Amino acid sequence: MTGPGLRIRRSWRPLTWAMLVLVHLAGAAMAVAGHWTPALALVAASHLALLWGTLRPASPLLGAVATGLDTQAREVWLTIDDGPSPDTAALLDVLDRHQAKATWFVVGERAGRRPDAVAALYARGHQLGNHSQSHPAPWFWALPPSAIAGEIGQAQLTLSALGPAPRLFRAVVGMANPFVAPVLARHGLVRVGWSARGFDATTADPEVVVRRILRDLRPGAIILLHEGAAHGRSVEIITRVLDALSERGYRCVLPTLSATPPPASC
Repeated sequence: MTGPGLRIRRSWRPLTWAMLVLVHLAGAAMAVAGHWTPALALVAASHLALLWGTLRPASPLLGAVATGLDTQAREVWLTIDDGPSPDTAALLDVLDRHQAKATWFVVGERAGRRPDAVAALYARGHQLGNHSQSHPAPWFWALPPSAIAGEIGQAQLTLSALGPAPRLFRAVVGMANPFVAPVLARHGLVRVGWSARGFDATTADPEVVVRRILRDLRPGAIILLHEGAAHGRSVEIITRVLDALSERGYRCVLPTLSATPPPASC
């Protein structure tokens, strides 16, 4: 069930980064001159800007990012993170009953341990994305360049050995850093954010999760859900979310991917 193309927030221009560097250097110069109050203000401003880009999954500061489907129809993009897991088989049946398709952002190590689950995802018409090799939460955003390259690259190798090479990537807990975009560019990957989430990885009440998602539901929304949560209610939660979407006339479709991914680098 292929749907519309991606809505991409393009990466910020080099001028933006140049301005941040200049602000930082200006703060350093003020400090050398003994003007500590403006120095601290300038350095804090540059660091806050970088922190904002790191913490916001839809921020283009650290590279281009998909923020939704390019549609005004009642179509949404369902994404399921952190698998494969013991929940995968049951979730495939749930999605079949709702005639829904999803992109599963899977962890390389977990996929390697469950190749049959990966094969089933493809056989049932779903799409897989790269969600790192080992899921180093919550420190993915703080990893150095070599570790970032290893997490993304090794997952790409693992998943490519089990099926088509992924075209999509989601950062662990959604947080990237300046070293992610160049690695994505090398592998032809598009970073994917989200626009509606229910915090279902930690919230066990399906109705609370549904209310949170419906609050941000709109045509083209990217819905973030998880499988294999420690509370053990992921299947129940996703079933209830799909029920709520169906009640409101929404369909879960997969994006049509461009043959050429947008430039990932800043």
